[in-house]
Amino acid sequence: MKPRKRIALLGSTGSIGRQTLDVIAANPDHLEVEVLTAQNNAAVLIEQAKRFKPNAVVIANDKQYEFVKNGLSTEPIKVYAGMDALSSVVKMDSVDLVVTALVGYAGLKPTISAVESGKTIALANKETLVVAGALINGLARTHAVSILPVDSEHSAIFQCLAGERHNPIEKIILTASGGPFRGKKRADLEKVTKVQALRHPNWNMGAKITVDSATLMNKGLEVIEARWLFGVSASQVEVLVHPQSIIHSMVQFQDGSIKAQLGLPDMRLPIQYALTYPARLPNTFPRFDFARYPSLSFEKPDLETFRNLALAFAALERGGNMPCVLNAANEVAVEEFLNDRLTFLGISKVVEQCLAKLDYVKEPNLEDYVETDKLARIRAKELIG
Repeated sequence: MKPRKRIALLGSTGSIGRQTLDVIAANPDHLEVEVLTAQNNAAVLIEQAKRFKPNAVVIANDKQYEFVKNGLSTEPIKVYAGMDALSSVVKMDSVDLVVTALVGYAGLKPTISAVESGKTIALANKETLVVAGALINGLARTHAVSILPVDSEHSAIFQCLAGERHNPIEKIILTASGGPFRGKKRADLEKVTKVQALRHPNWNMGAKITVDSATLMNKGLEVIEARWLFGVSASQVEVLVHPQSIIHSMVQFQDGSIKAQLGLPDMRLPIQYALTYPARLPNTFPRFDFARYPSLSFEKPDLETFRNLALAFAALERGGNMPCVLNAANEVAVEEFLNDRLTFLGISKVVEQCLAKLDYVKEPNLEDYVETDKLARIRAKELIG
């Protein structure tokens, strides 16, 4: 039997993190937890650490260090705190694979650190490639690091490309559920509340990604992520709304043939595939039954109502630091919406104005990305007032 794969899980208390732990717990002969990290949810981090017995934990909010330290005082677990610690623990020799399940821009520096340390990356933090795709890809080539996608759509594409290494991609087709407001027009969305926006019809996700799904920004970020993961241009990526969320994405090859990956909407499947790749381990997840889905439907996205998807395509086509601006402005705008300080339609207005106002950097380095992120957040907050 092969030795167990030792996992550093960044963002263990979020939706993806918890489901990753479910997968690890179901495969004790193949996987084990080496590191757990959380931003603020110290109580859950302590509970997880007591169950999975990692070598180390990190609480990024250093104000909660003593609480975590005391909570684990009877356990032989190292406790660290602060954002810099996230970038340090991924370098540990005992870590085989790093799962980046952090939300947003916060995942960038720890992912860079992990890549530079030669660790295999299971990427659930799409913002890392959105913000700095060229930089991450360059580092991955330099350090011969594999980046395995965890998002269901990108995992689907990755699986469709198995055995197709030398066959050029004509088009990638990313599917989108359409979110809770599919079919609505702008006038219908004027007074949307966060409670309504957080009612996703198919997936159980965290608040930020659920709002992004409602605005279609999540699909826009996935378009940019696909560009870097699979080496395609913006013109080679198509988005189709597929309300049933059964076909997770498709690849069309130059002969016109299309391969699709199907399954019930359950994030544990792409998580398990990334953790155990290239093996497909058995599991007890519910199976898809064609007889229960007599029809699968598809439609084009409404780019006039859901402006964020169009903005993401525009940012990708312009390139440089514009996707970084897009991401930073959106993170601020979504947070303000969730705090009832911005309307639902106001999210795309803030993003569009930031893209128009921020200086363009054609070939940014890491310092440029950091500065762009900072300035875009300042500008977004000024626009919101």
